[in-house]
Amino acid sequence: MIKNIPVNQVDCCEAPVQEKGKLPVAIIGAGPVGLAAAAQLISKGEPFMLFEAGDEVGANIRKWEHVRLFSPWQYNIDKAAKELLLSANWVAPQNEKIPTGKEIVEHYLKPLAALPELSPNVHLNTKVTAISRKGLSKVKTSGREKLPFVIHVEQNGSSFIYEARAVIDASGTWSNPNPLRSDGIFSEEEKALNSQISYGIPAVLGRERNRYSGKKVLVVGSGHSAINTLLELAQLQKEESGTEIVWAIRKANIEDVYGGRELDGLQARGELGTRIQKVVESGAVKGLTGFHIEELQKQGEQIQVTGTIKDEKVVIDHIDEIVGNTGSRPDLSMVREVRVLTDPSLDCVYELAPLIDPNVHSCGTVRPHGEKELRQPEKDFYIVGAKSYGRAPTFLMATGYEQVRSIVAALVGDMESAQKVELELPETGVCSLGANSKDSCCEPVQVEETSSSNCCSPSKTEKAGSNSCCG
Repeated sequence: MIKNIPVNQVDCCEAPVQEKGKLPVAIIGAGPVGLAAAAQLISKGEPFMLFEAGDEVGANIRKWEHVRLFSPWQYNIDKAAKELLLSANWVAPQNEKIPTGKEIVEHYLKPLAALPELSPNVHLNTKVTAISRKGLSKVKTSGREKLPFVIHVEQNGSSFIYEARAVIDASGTWSNPNPLRSDGIFSEEEKALNSQISYGIPAVLGRERNRYSGKKVLVVGSGHSAINTLLELAQLQKEESGTEIVWAIRKANIEDVYGGRELDGLQARGELGTRIQKVVESGAVKGLTGFHIEELQKQGEQIQVTGTIKDEKVVIDHIDEIVGNTGSRPDLSMVREVRVLTDPSLDCVYELAPLIDPNVHSCGTVRPHGEKELRQPEKDFYIVGAKSYGRAPTFLMATGYEQVRSIVAALVGDMESAQKVELELPETGVCSLGANSKDSCCEPVQVEETSSSNCCSPSKTEKAGSNSCCG
């Protein structure tokens, strides 16, 4: 059978003969940041191809579509994307409204991807499995910068190779949750209990209500995803008797979890801290601080969790369900044959580590950064978005938009624009610096736009909270 092979795509190892400079830029991931990269490339007249493993754009957002963001619409839309949409008579949502994840997908991402400038170049159900230089492993140096990248994909049950002159990896981290154990290892016991463990933001008051009603639920984690889960469980507890909530966090001081509250630059995010404080103080949630999980065991039809608090053994018995809100980590397997430099502790882009390391500081302002900081030893290869932050929990959507704007400027040779990085992020009202740190994360920066993807705001009818709302 003869296959009709699209331009820049080849079966197995047969590559078309084509000059690198005429090849498109490959984008991995059709979330907000990946689609923003596409919009930026279109604004510069540059060809691109976008690969999305899911069956629609924003596929990861669909997993938390019931969640409402912290920030209003005016801060959640990339500028280049907005210009494209408006030119196609798109009706922009009201600036002050705060969208849910579902609304982000349906009212922004899907209309953007459907534009004729984007649609032909968006490949859904296409999982990138590996990236390399054409004909060279990462060991070989001579001439590699002149060679195109080869993108190995699995597409609708078949394997293909695409060629690209540059790669922007915006695949995110949402699909790779961290384990419950404090040592960061997925034990066989945890894997075996997967039917009773949910990672992410369950729809406690929605489609998964029956799963948690009248159950003893352990929530593990101290970020906004955990707070969202707890607030919904507390509401469920009021409506369904017998619902018991236990909250395990590794932080020694629960006050650290509440955040800036009334001092937060995003009111909705600050309100989350205030609300969860009231819930804890009411006694609706049993909190265990400084708790480090060491073991999970089957206990009949339930689960027993063993850990330590200040070196003393603590056992939580008769757990029906566990919600793991311990963050996520990047999948770096696809870039094994690309020369990538990541921080050894955070798995983030190496140059970003001093700016975002949670061991050093915790605050809402991250210094502006762009192509220069995101540059890899492999020329024209970039990791952006939440994936660029690795395991750090502080990524914001506006950061990703500015990242790809700067990178695209560099790819088209406009280094002046690439180096002029401007970014404004809302203060959390909390800023702690390590004693030995010389970096001040709280210094004011000159900026153009504020946005957030790791924050969600509650309302009476909608869900709240996520610390990784944008892949």
